[in-house]
Amino acid sequence: MTATGVSEPRASSEFVRGVDFVGLPTHDIAAAARFYGDVLGLPRSVYIPDRHFSEYETGNLTLSVYDAEKMGLGHQVNRNPIALHVEDVAAARELLESRGVAFHGDTLDTGVCHMALFSDPDGNALMLHHRYAPRHSDV
Repeated sequence: MTATGVSEPRASSEFVRGVDFVGLPTHDIAAAARFYGDVLGLPRSVYIPDRHFSEYETGNLTLSVYDAEKMGLGHQVNRNPIALHVEDVAAARELLESRGVAFHGDTLDTGVCHMALFSDPDGNALMLHHRYAPRHSDV
């Protein structure tokens, strides 16, 4: 902490070094494979349908798509969007719309980034995201 009592940002935890993957539930592993692999164009690194899961690479985070009910976990849709970094939100949105993706409302401009919200076939929230201005911290 600083003399003013404000915590200084850390590069990492004393033991947590990052996030390896985020789990996304599906009811249909084959349909999810088409969506994440063909529609979004993400490289698939794992596909084991008889074990009810597959994984897709985004560059810095793996999306682990699994049939939660068949794994005994129950199906809980992720309603908090995973922000997928793109260089041009408008161009990526246009491409995905041409592939049948329906977006939720207009593309948002927050003053520092563009965001376009959509969902996968199971209702998991996703977002196209591009930060165009520097991040400012109040810390």
